[in-house]
Amino acid sequence: MKVILRHPKREVVVEGPSSVRELLEHLSIVPESVLVIRGDELLTRSDRVDAEDTIELRPVISGGA
Repeated sequence: MKVILRHPKREVVVEGPSSVRELLEHLSIVPESVLVIRGDELLTRSDRVDAEDTIELRPVISGGA
């Protein structure tokens, strides 16, 4: 599957299928630090992703006063 990482912007190819949890572990990414998106769908850690999917990982940004 193609994984698009947003910070810094880069693309990597990862063998699939797998769960989102397994994908993030493989990439050494803390699950709480990113939103995992497939198309218009926000995925959870238990969702499955297929080898032909394109997944986007967006960093979670918080702030406020």
